[in-house]
This record gives sequence, C-alpha cells and structure tokens, in this order.
Amino acid sequence: MPDPILPSSAHVRFSRRHALKGIAGLAAAGAAGGLLSACGSDDSNSAGNTSAASGPITFGSNYSDAGPKEAFAALVQQGDAKVGTQTTVNTTDHNTFQNNISNYLQGTPDSLATWFAGYRLQFFAAQGLLTPLDDVWEKIGGNFNDAAKALSKGLDGHYYLVPLYNYPWVVFYNKSVFKSKGYEVPADWDSFIALAKKMQSDGLVPLAFADKDGWPALGTFDIINMRVNGYDYHIKLMKHQVPWTDPGVKAVFDQWRELTPYLQKGANGRIWQDAAKALENKQAGMMFQGSNQVAANYSPAHLPDLDFFVFPTINASYGTDYMDAPTDGFMLPKKAKNQDAAKKVLEYLGTAEAETSFLKTDHWDVGLANGLVAPSYNDIQKKSVAEIGKCKNVAQFMDRDTVPDMANAMIKLIQQFIDSPTDATIASIQKSAESQAKTIFTS
Repeated sequence: MPDPILPSSAHVRFSRRHALKGIAGLAAAGAAGGLLSACGSDDSNSAGNTSAASGPITFGSNYSDAGPKEAFAALVQQGDAKVGTQTTVNTTDHNTFQNNISNYLQGTPDSLATWFAGYRLQFFAAQGLLTPLDDVWEKIGGNFNDAAKALSKGLDGHYYLVPLYNYPWVVFYNKSVFKSKGYEVPADWDSFIALAKKMQSDGLVPLAFADKDGWPALGTFDIINMRVNGYDYHIKLMKHQVPWTDPGVKAVFDQWRELTPYLQKGANGRIWQDAAKALENKQAGMMFQGSNQVAANYSPAHLPDLDFFVFPTINASYGTDYMDAPTDGFMLPKKAKNQDAAKKVLEYLGTAEAETSFLKTDHWDVGLANGLVAPSYNDIQKKSVAEIGKCKNVAQFMDRDTVPDMANAMIKLIQQFIDSPTDATIASIQKSAESQAKTIFTS
C-alpha cells in the first residue's frame, strides 16, 4: 500500500482539513466561553492531576454529520472496551466547533478533542493550550511513517496529535451518469471545460458548488494554484514568502474564472451538503471537494455509483503531482481532566487495530497506521490510497497551510470573487490580501 501522506521535508508544515472559519487567532481570548465551553463535564480530577486510567472521560467531537458521527461513536466504544475507560462523546456542529475552539481550549475543555494536523495544531500548541504527547508517541511511534509523525508535531518538536486518517480533494461524479451520457474523464483543462460545456447543454449543472460556510472554495483556489504554479509556490504563498500581488496569483483567479460559468449558481448562499445532494440526485455532473464530505454525505445505497478523478492538468510542468489531502486526528487540551485515562485512549487510537475498527464504519477516509488491515475498503477508499500515493507532495488545505487570520481574510475575499469574477474584483482581492498579509505576518 502506498504511503497515504507524502509531505515535503524541505519546509516546516503549516497545514489543514475542514475550515476554521471564524477563529481569527486568539484575539477573542478574553471573550466569554463559546458554545463548546460547556462540553467538558468531567470533573473527576483537576487538570494535570494523576487520575485512574480507567476513570470517566469526555471527548469533544466535530464529527457532526451522520456518517462520521456513527463511525466515531463505534471507535470510541471499541476504545472503551479495550482500555477500560468510560467515555462520553460531546458532539458539536463542525463549523461551530472550529469557530469556538480558542475559547473552548481556554475554558473547560473535554478530556480529548478531535482536531487537525499541521498549522492548526501548531498554532494552539504554541499558545500552551495543548498537552504534549511525547509519552504516548513513545508507545505508538512505530505505527506511523515519518510523514505522519511530522504532521503531528508542534513547532517545538513535541508531539501534540495522534493522527487517524486523511482523504483526497478530487472531482467526484456518478458512474451511471457518465456511462449513460457517454462522458469521458478529462485529463487536461481544455477537456475539463469541454466536458462542463457538454453537461450544461445536456441540462446538468456541470459542477455542484457551495461556499456559504466559507471554507469549501479555499480548496478550489488551492488546487488551481498547485496546478498552475506548483506546490512550492503554493506553500510559499501560504507563508507570505510570495506576495499576494504576484502575477502568479492573478493567473490562478484568471484560470478559475474560465470555470465560473459552469459552477452551480448562488454558491455563497448554499451549504456544501446541499451541493453534494445535487450531485447524488444527478442534478449536477461533478463536484470538487473532499471525500470526507462528498462520499460521507452519500446514502449507502448510492455510494457504489460514486467515483472520482484527480483535478486535471493545467500546467504540464506540474501535471497532477499535487493535491490537498488533509490529515485529522485527536489532541489533548492542556486543561483536560483525567489525563492519564485520556492518554490510554490515545495509545489505543494510535494503533492499526483502532484504525481498522474505525474504517469498518467509515467508508470515505483512508487510514495512516502501519499494519492497517482494510478489508472493508470500498472502491473510493482504494482509489484514494492509490491517488494520494502518486503525489509528489500533498498540501493540507489553505485554512491549515496558512495562519488563521490569513485564511479568514481569504474566505471573505474569495466569496467576493465568487459573486463577481471580474478583473476589477481580482485586482481588489490581490491588493486587500497583500495589505492584510503584511499586517498579519508581521504582528
């Protein structure tokens, strides 16, 4: 099996999956605790105190959609049976979880929490809001390759995450629609545009598209940037080592603008779940988003009809060498109670056995642990492993690959582009993005 993550070793990973739309750094640190602050109901021990490894713990979860929620519940139940804990899962709507995470970690967090690899992890670790997990990794380190290890560390070199899975951002379609219409998978941009035109003439929405939540369209920027300018350029832009006024950024928006006539209209007023349903209901011909969203949103009866292809080549110099393939896992808040029991759970979650158990219910993500047995992998998962493995590098998504404030700024600016993809809008976006980046990256 190819390694599911192949990040570059040439730079520190400042990385994403699922958006933190409203985090805006720790500027709101003094505000009252958000909706997540009530989740930490376990009061058996104070933070940092030694506690019985079999004691009760709580698990803050952003797996709020039906499919992931079911898979996570099964995993937690399996963990309790293995290590003797009693875990209560506190599930919060995904976007709400992200938007309130800063106050949550500073208030009364759960014993454990779901989270993301890369910069979003490093950001809170640097604030002293997470407990280092080096002792856990002494036991589970042999279960993961170097790429997974790198994504689980803070900038101080300590471990702060136990990874569970990753998943690709690709172009989804229904096999039955392609077969009945005689459509062929496009290999390059011209073929992609030609296919979109044909779908439109056939009465289909060529590409289901939604951006009410703000983060989905960041993925479109990412992939076009990596296809036009390459991975290294993309990462440098995310770190503001390339200015947002650079001609390469305009080239991304110009390329994207060619696609806008074929995107589902009214995207800024639509949630991604509704866009995915348009694909599932065969009202739309394709949808570019993560398998963790599209495949997870499909009903089990329709999942066998789902297939995908990687985003087509634009610049032959880069081909299809790169994609977003975000990694998700679990963190231990610094203020968490019953940390001994929580670490025992993490030790189990960091095993191939745990991932194998999780993937019996999860039919859209791919596991990361060495020795994973995945007899339940469906065609989407098998193909995901293969396609991620072909990549020379994978990004983690813009809202993980850059600092929180910059991701938030780009969410708003890209929504402006969606509403008005003109030269004037692009120029305004570039100017505003660069102005904000200069402030954000020097503060």
